[in-house]
Amino acid sequence: MPTKMIFVNLPVADLDRSKSFYRALGWPVNEQFTDDNAACVVVDDNICLMLLVPKFFESFTGRPIPDRAAGTGSLYALLLGSAAEVDQLVTAALASGGTEHVDEDKRRQERAVGMHGRTFIDPDGHHWEPFYMPQPGVVCESA
Repeated sequence: MPTKMIFVNLPVADLDRSKSFYRALGWPVNEQFTDDNAACVVVDDNICLMLLVPKFFESFTGRPIPDRAAGTGSLYALLLGSAAEVDQLVTAALASGGTEHVDEDKRRQERAVGMHGRTFIDPDGHHWEPFYMPQPGVVCESA
């Protein structure tokens, strides 16, 4: 069944810092769905991030939040419109407190199939992989 939107719920240590970080990427905060426990960040018409303070995040799962400094539980890959957009997003992330993770083997593999991707880690340890590829539809076609 087709989906209409995706809401990615992310635990954040400092809600104000995280809102500032994502605003610097060009993603506005929807104040209508923002309070002291959560902030809604609009990535585009179909993707929103819900930044949640730890206690509020844990209230949804009843499970502890893993230590993102010690490992990565998920990767958030975003297909962008050009290699320049990828570089622009990563540049903004780095200027706003993110860090870049460079894997030269992965970059070589991506270049071999015409992709351009980079990786940044946000201030809360969430792993983002913006990328560009000329024919993305091929990846998501069903067999």
